[in-house]
Amino acid sequence: MPMIDDVKIAYEEAGPAAPAGTVVLVHAGVADLRMWEHQFRALSGRHRVIRYDWRGHGLSGDVAGEVCHHEDLLAVMDALEVGRAVLVGCSMGGAYATEAALAAPSRVAGLALVGSGLGGHEWPREMPAQAAERVHTSVPADRLARYRAGTAADVDPADVRAMAEAHTLWQVAGPGRGREALSDEVWSSRASSSVTQTAGSPRRSRS
Repeated sequence: MPMIDDVKIAYEEAGPAAPAGTVVLVHAGVADLRMWEHQFRALSGRHRVIRYDWRGHGLSGDVAGEVCHHEDLLAVMDALEVGRAVLVGCSMGGAYATEAALAAPSRVAGLALVGSGLGGHEWPREMPAQAAERVHTSVPADRLARYRAGTAADVDPADVRAMAEAHTLWQVAGPGRGREALSDEVWSSRASSSVTQTAGSPRRSRS
């Protein structure tokens, strides 16, 4: 997969010789660029389509210290010589697309936001409570604390898989629904993409 060297970001692009315009797909926090497989194929018939992995996700490089994801998005556009594009973002990917539009409005032809987050938004107390109950308990508390602090000697692959599957049940199937709510294709693609960023050193973001 191609890599933008300055920021160690993995990406893919496709499209016809004379595209109608450019679309950049920004994935959700519990996924990587593979979440856009169907949209990537469908849109590339008429448009130049770019999808990429955030730093710390998928095949992109890991995060050292703080990272500003909307600046990375604009850096991807710069590296690929995209002057202006429609940005499509899901969940926190939508927040980063919105922040890019606010920082550089002339670079954004349009926004398509799917269940978008918003930088600085204070979540209702029920949201972190659900995360603690449904996701964080999938890994023993002592090991989870070491992963978050970055002091673990190594990361147990079983912990990564357990948390990835818990994230998939909570945020893809949805609260109150089980594994049976997802097709095998959705389950395998979402759980495997979540594995790449669920555990390990902490990854901080700044707006």
